[in-house]
Amino acid sequence: MKITILSPYHGGSHQAWAVGYQQHSAHTVKLLTLPDRYWKWRMHGGSVTLARRFMEQSHTADLLLATDMLDLTTFLSITRSRTAHIPVALYCHENQLTYPLPADGSTGAMRRQLGERDQHYVFINYASMLAADKIFFNSAYHQRAFFDALPNFLKHFPEYNELGSIRTLQEKSAVLPVGLTLAEGARQIEPDDKPPLILWNQRWEYDKNPEAFFDALFVMADEGIPFRLALAGQEYGKRPSIFTDARARLHAHIVHVGHADRGAYEALMGQTAVVLSTAHHEFFGISILEAIHAGAFPILPNRLSYPELIPSAMHPHCLYDDREGLLAQLRWALTHEEERTAVTNTLIPAIQQYEWSRIAPQYDVAFEQIQSGHRA
Repeated sequence: MKITILSPYHGGSHQAWAVGYQQHSAHTVKLLTLPDRYWKWRMHGGSVTLARRFMEQSHTADLLLATDMLDLTTFLSITRSRTAHIPVALYCHENQLTYPLPADGSTGAMRRQLGERDQHYVFINYASMLAADKIFFNSAYHQRAFFDALPNFLKHFPEYNELGSIRTLQEKSAVLPVGLTLAEGARQIEPDDKPPLILWNQRWEYDKNPEAFFDALFVMADEGIPFRLALAGQEYGKRPSIFTDARARLHAHIVHVGHADRGAYEALMGQTAVVLSTAHHEFFGISILEAIHAGAFPILPNRLSYPELIPSAMHPHCLYDDREGLLAQLRWALTHEEERTAVTNTLIPAIQQYEWSRIAPQYDVAFEQIQSGHRA
């Protein structure tokens, strides 16, 4: 089976997902991509450019796999002479309906709309879903959040708001988690004499809520609890000011600042005792799962996609409900090394279910079913 992935915003997790599946699929997977910049233009013009490239190539595909950043309706209209009979799946890494906006409307991607969500990009996602034969979300939380919010979006329309389409979309939707490329063999974590290392390995952006992250670390520092801090992750545009303030206040604890290449990043994860999230937004959580598999103890909010990533028996250890819960769990993790490592060693095997060698066959079967159903 020949599969073409259409990825107009090809970087970060989108790139890792596409390349990971390409490398582990039993099928032949070809990538048509554009760089991960100018996201609004990618959601408009990306479909035109990728359509041109698709029409220029000599070979065809048995299935098209588009990401949510593609205006699928435009792509299919331009390429209809070659794609009219090819089944299409849409993979939703994120969506423009429930992606959180910054509290300060003068910053962020919607600053020209004074902080108001630009509904046109939501409509691109919605129309693309209508055009697809099958829709996949990267987590059950993501799927649920989107369909919970979709009725209110459609009710904005003055008439013919097509509320009946929601059931149609739900019936052709499913969950396919992101696969991970994990280090060979899970290692057992042993206590050591160094202060425990806390890792920030998410984007340096408002939706990851760095203010709450550093607030917790400020409390630990004021209480005199030893720890080291590594600030990794990617930066896009202007960083939140809290990172500058935190570097000044926590300079004695910091051992790394800035994006790390893969080798350096894996070395950091191998030293990490605690990976902490305070995110407002997470539809899956690749970086968190990678850190856990490398031996980090996770402290995560009891919401978003996190409860489905962590085995339910470990929820009391790893998930918190509020600021006080976060502080209590972080304080415990930094001061109870043997107990912390015991929990981590229990978690590591559970993360292996997301390794590409196990996830890719699920994708292969799902795509084969789409193709056979389309033929029927």
